[in-house]
Amino acid sequence: MDTPKATRQVCYRCSRELHYDKINVGRRDTCDGCGFDVHVCKNCLHYDASVYNECREPQADRVVDKEKSNFCDYFKLTGGADARSGSASHSKADALKALDDLFKK
Repeated sequence: MDTPKATRQVCYRCSRELHYDKINVGRRDTCDGCGFDVHVCKNCLHYDASVYNECREPQADRVVDKEKSNFCDYFKLTGGADARSGSASHSKADALKALDDLFKK
């Protein structure tokens, strides 16, 4: 039986690298850097501040405090809110540059 491969992600709060398996992040796991909970909405792949309930998973229960540990069964560890917004703004910048290049005379 293969063991899941560990992934490297960053804490949404302190940007320190986390070493957790995406499947087995426990509700009580904490970041070695800042000591805050890891199983929180802001470290989840589904977290999106621009959508209803700030979650892209339609079946997930509402979580009021996005920075505290929760029991969500849909939690999937990601790079945290800052990592996502950084990559999104980078993609937006790339898209704008491509449009500028397209319409240059």
